[in-house]
This record gives sequence, C-alpha cells and structure tokens, in this order.
Amino acid sequence: MSVDLNAMPKLGFGLMRLPESGGVIDHEQVCRMVDKYMDAGMNYFDTAYVYHGGKSEVAAREALVKRYPRDSFMIADKLPAWEMHSEADSDRIFNEQLERTGVEYFDFYLLHSIEDGSNYDTYVKYDCFNWGLKKKEEGKIKHFGFSYHGTPELLTEVLDKHPEVEFVQIQLNYLDRTNPVVQSQKLYDILSKRNIPIIVMEPIRGGMLANMPPEIEAKFKAAQPERSVASWALRFVGSLPGVMTILSGMSAEDQMDDNIGTFKNFEPLSDKEFDLIDDVTEDILSVPQIGCTACKYCCDGCPMKISIPDVFRTINTLRRYPDDWRAMNFYRGVASRGGIARDCIGCGQCERVCPQHLPIIQLMKEASNILDRI
Repeated sequence: MSVDLNAMPKLGFGLMRLPESGGVIDHEQVCRMVDKYMDAGMNYFDTAYVYHGGKSEVAAREALVKRYPRDSFMIADKLPAWEMHSEADSDRIFNEQLERTGVEYFDFYLLHSIEDGSNYDTYVKYDCFNWGLKKKEEGKIKHFGFSYHGTPELLTEVLDKHPEVEFVQIQLNYLDRTNPVVQSQKLYDILSKRNIPIIVMEPIRGGMLANMPPEIEAKFKAAQPERSVASWALRFVGSLPGVMTILSGMSAEDQMDDNIGTFKNFEPLSDKEFDLIDDVTEDILSVPQIGCTACKYCCDGCPMKISIPDVFRTINTLRRYPDDWRAMNFYRGVASRGGIARDCIGCGQCERVCPQHLPIIQLMKEASNILDRI
C-alpha cells in the first residue's frame, strides 16, 4: 500500500526533544502541546525506542494514546540496530515498544538510522527487512521504511535491494544541502527520482536555524517582519516536491504555536525567498561550526555523564561571538550538572552512535583546550 502524500500532515510532532521539568518529561506541558497540535488538524507523531532514555514512547502513551481515539492519530516508531544482539531482539524490542506506547500496531515503522557500516550490517545480519514485511502481514505495521544517515551510494544500494520500502526519512535543511557528510541534496535527489515519499528530520538542525546571529536574523526580518527565523527553515523543506511530512522536535509550547502558524496556512517560498536562503547559507558557512544537532544519542551511554551537545554549543557560540561572556557562564552551568570536556576518557561510545559522524573524541580535546583553561 503506497503512502498518500496528500493525506499526511505537513508538520509532524517529533517526540525526541520533549519539554522537561526537574530532569523528567513535563507531562502536563506535553499534553497541552498534543492538544494544540491535534486541534490544528495535524496528527503524525514520531517516537523511538531510545528517545529520552526510553521515556518518549511512554510519554506518547500518556499524552496521546490514552487521551485520543486510536483512529484519530498516526504514530511512528523505530527499531534500533545498536540495541540488537540477536535475531530475537527484533520481536523483543518491538513488543516492548507496543507495551510502552499502549498501541496494538504502528502506522509507520522504521529501521532506525541506516548508515554505512555497523547499523546497516546489523539489519542485514538479522534479516530485519523481511522481518518488517512479516509485521506488515500481521497487521502490526501499516507502513514500513527507514531513517537514513549514510552515503548516497549506500542509499541507492538499499533501495535497489528493497523496492518494498514505502518511505525514507532523511536529514534535510537548507544548511546541509552541500554538507560533505550529510549530503542532503544528493539523498533528496535519489529519492525524488524514484518517487519515494520523504519524511524530513532536523529541518531546523537541532534549533540552530532558529537562533541566528543578529545580522542574519535582520535579513529574514527585512523580507518578512512577521515571520520567525525558524519558519524560514520549515518553509524551505515544505516547498520541496516529494516531502511528505516534516518532523519538528518541539520542546516548548511557543515552538508549537509558531510551527502550527507556519503550516496552518502554508506559503511556499518564492524564487526571491529561495535566493535569500542561499545568501544566508553562505553567511552561516563562512563561520566554521561543529555540526552537532543536539540529538543527545551520545549522552545516555557516556560514562563521564558529559553533556556533549552543550560543550559543542559553547564552542560554536564562542566561534561566532568570541567576546560573549555568556557562553562561558553557560558552560559553567553545564559543569555544575555533570562532566566537562576534559573528563572525556576517549571510550568512543559517543562516536559509535553519532548520526552526524562527528570525531567527538578529538573535538572534546580541542574544546577542553579552550574551555577548561578559562
């Protein structure tokens, strides 16, 4: 059964960066966000086994599944290769996900983060593509696909071997079009040529494209004073043919309000606005940044409890604003809650799970040389 692009909400609610209070998911705020999203006529929710240390699926159950009729929403979940050690783990994890979310089937189910090397090799080793088709036959999965962080060459290989795939989820935003690691434009082109529906992740690049230097924000405001900076990133991917749904990992109600406003009466970018996006992209790329999207996959298994994305956030801020004392105040706050850059022992756990393939060990050494001397 093919996916009907016209039946999908353009904005998807990503449950990876839910609001927290006191270190736990803020259930009441999540419920309000779910209500606003559903009231706006949108109903696609995306979670995963590893989000929020396994609590995202539970949050989906409590804020969505228990409060709305099952046929009123769609929920997507994912099978994580790095949690698998035998073929039996596919069923074990899947059944645990059904229990956590409180549903009897998933509308969309993905092999999580296919990429060159271990993840893809694991899915092949444990025959996960055929396993997914069997789950479809059983009615436990309505639509089967995968999320992708690999090379264009591997994407072509996977699609050639598995024409049964109904959709693919890729990282796509205006900054990563020419990123030599992400290669968003090439991945998009491959999927477009095959008419495979695309789900977009990281459209705002972990919030980076919502928080711009004043000179870049001024360019956007001069063109559209009433629009947020984040809306430009969402409109960019929303204007591309073949994009089925755009996931936004919203972590506050104001983000939900702004994103609903962007998509409720969606306006594709004009040619002039595409030109402005190109101009802004050139400005951003002129200042080297660590390409961290703050997914936090690296944090759960860090033996030193280092908030690695916050370390990189500090470095990126200092690169852009060398004299801004607030960056170091932020870093001191990070240090008060856990490990700091110099605590890194180079175990490599973080590098094995990083979707951006960052050389985290080396970057942490460089960060320590800057941050831990001040």
